Amino acid sequence: MANRKKLNPDESPRAAFGVRLRTLREGRGWTQEDLSDRMGYSATHISGVEIGRRTPTPKFTASADKALGTGESLARQGEAVLNPAILDGFPQFVVQEGRAVEIRLFELGAVPGLFQSSSYAAAIVGGATQRGAITEQQATERLALLTKRQRSLERTPPPQIYAVLDESCIRQQVGGPGVMSEALDRLVDIARLPNTVLQVAPFSLGERRSLNKPLTLATLPDRSQISYAESAHSGQLQRDTRFVSPLMTAYHQLQAEALSQADSIAMINQVRKGMS
Repeated sequence: MANRKKLNPDESPRAAFGVRLRTLREGRGWTQEDLSDRMGYSATHISGVEIGRRTPTPKFTASADKALGTGESLARQGEAVLNPAILDGFPQFVVQEGRAVEIRLFELGAVPGLFQSSSYAAAIVGGATQRGAITEQQATERLALLTKRQRSLERTPPPQIYAVLDESCIRQQVGGPGVMSEALDRLVDIARLPNTVLQVAPFSLGERRSLNKPLTLATLPDRSQISYAESAHSGQLQRDTRFVSPLMTAYHQLQAEALSQADSIAMINQVRKGMS
């Protein structure tokens, strides 16, 4: 028991599944070996699932449901692991984001979540739902988490926020002209806040753009720094300064090349007028 790993179900869907599997097993007074005999999987494999190192496959979850007498509940939870609403690493980052004294972000193709209007955010998750990329429940989870993140910025004192938006963020229409107009108006309002600096990285930067994927950098109260980056299917939280420091340098280079805040607001207003 001395080596028993503590599990945090909020860490990821995979961790939540592991916590539930362990709880169900121990509730019956079974060891991992006992469950192994009933499932046909090795105790090592079961341990890997319980601590979040192994992904529960549909075959595994079906076997676990049968062994534990849980109907199809583990199979349904396993589907959320294979198709999560929230990427691994993101829940942990959100906790740190809520503590950060400085936040630096770069976004491509869409208005950053922290700055999204409610109608814009709803259009984003609505599109994902229509494509079958997420379920209605997952869409609700995403919107709830976004609201929580945005409210965390209202704390006193608020974090200093530096944002660089690729020009595609303001030109890519989401939800139609009305939704986009509201979203751009919100960006201008955010840029006017005393704790926010907003810049646009124009298409003309070309090869001078030092970042090629969305990135968020957070400085914590102890002045340590973390980064979070994601692709369509994975997210990565990084605390190692060997990796974070070069990203911070690239971010500063991007800020130097991007439009000033005044010129950025002028571009946003120009795009906004074109939608009238």
